[in-house]
Amino acid sequence: MKAFIFDMDGVIINSEPLHFQVESELAKEKGIALKAGELESYVGVRADEMWASLKAKHRASFDVEELLVEANEKKLTYLNDASIEPIEGIRELLAQLKKKGYKVGLGSSSPVAFIDAVLTAFAIKDQFDIVLSGEQVTKGKPAPDIYLEVAKQLGVEPQDCTVLEDAAHGVQAGKAAGMDVIGFVNPHSGNQDLSKADIVIENISTITIQTEGVSVQN
Repeated sequence: MKAFIFDMDGVIINSEPLHFQVESELAKEKGIALKAGELESYVGVRADEMWASLKAKHRASFDVEELLVEANEKKLTYLNDASIEPIEGIRELLAQLKKKGYKVGLGSSSPVAFIDAVLTAFAIKDQFDIVLSGEQVTKGKPAPDIYLEVAKQLGVEPQDCTVLEDAAHGVQAGKAAGMDVIGFVNPHSGNQDLSKADIVIENISTITIQTEGVSVQN
């Protein structure tokens, strides 16, 4: 049995600009003067870990849990108000995976509520056998916890899994889990080092699913 595991932000939905906007506004409110590209360095990292790091780094004073609630409310409001579609090629890739009998999982650093809202908005929730949030594991990306747990719940070995990621931290997590990793260059995700991925693509439609494995068309 083979499995394909998706990251979500920047892979299924172009949500990084939304995250950057909300987080920049909240950081400014809390007196944090962000440097150019600072938020990009946290792409793929769990929000609680990001805010705890920013708080310590900038010696700011705020409650991380309260800030997370506020950030999630703002992001969910945007999703409810916006008319958006999955990133090009995602629906077709999901169809290929199901046709070839793959187990399909999702491992995202986003909160459960945001993941559920995105998958519901796109009407693709039923395409995934397992959906897991970074909130549900001990350590977030770049630790391999989330991908190892997705594989465990799918009932497959890590070496039989392929991960699709757009962020440096996510690529590191997938490789640390012992999985094949496809790095997706998403310009909306900022400057991400995907060099540790097994292969790097610029278009999801280049991924082809075969019964014996995943291949990429050049």
